[in-house]
Amino acid sequence: MIRIAPDLLADINAQAVAAYPRECCGLLVGRLSVNGSITINRVVASANTASGDTFDTFEIDPQVRFDLMRAVADGADEIVGHYHSHPDQPAEPSQTDLDMAFEPDFVWLITAVTDTGPKRTQAWRLNRDTRDALSLDLVIA
Repeated sequence: MIRIAPDLLADINAQAVAAYPRECCGLLVGRLSVNGSITINRVVASANTASGDTFDTFEIDPQVRFDLMRAVADGADEIVGHYHSHPDQPAEPSQTDLDMAFEPDFVWLITAVTDTGPKRTQAWRLNRDTRDALSLDLVIA
């Protein structure tokens, strides 16, 4: 189970709308519990640094990730995943997402967005090697 506060989800939705028709992206900071659930405590936006067409791909700025890794190094929180939007597509992993799933323990939050606004956000775990996409329960609380 992935738990996220409504204001954090609203922040991701606002970023998806602002970036439309391109993909927005960022990192998820949170805590793992002993039962395997994850609570997301912060979202950190990143410029989409993907080269070429950012209508269907994203890349988080490496400097944003390095800075965040240093910032959380001595605390209880850690980088638990990332988020991005899917303009005019469902909140499901694309082939490109599976190709880029290098960290199988990471949570992927994908937000579907259209010209009328955000639609659905869904949580996933992706495994590039096995080509698996595991849907995770997303709880907004």
